[in-house]
Amino acid sequence: MSIRFILPLVLIFFLNSLNASTEDGEKVFKQYCWGCHHQTSVAFGPSFEEIANRRTVAEIQGHIIAPKSMYKQLGHKRSVMPSFKDELSQEQLDAITNFIMSFKSKKD
Repeated sequence: MSIRFILPLVLIFFLNSLNASTEDGEKVFKQYCWGCHHQTSVAFGPSFEEIANRRTVAEIQGHIIAPKSMYKQLGHKRSVMPSFKDELSQEQLDAITNFIMSFKSKKD
């Protein structure tokens, strides 16, 4: 196979996987997060936009799986967020983190 044939296939696969990750992340969001978080406005917890602009991927995942261990490190006085360590697979954790990070403000 020539590189001219393989490259478009790789690009299509990559773009499809990004779209699938966002869709999967949105499903996880609707199932586990929507009661306290909204994408761009403050609900009970901060918006995904605020989280994405202030946190790294590791901090977001750490807070999702161990909020009682992370809240002081992240500058919070308390945390009422439950742990989702036993509820989410690594794939779901990655998907929701990618979904959250998709709300990060674009810098010019």
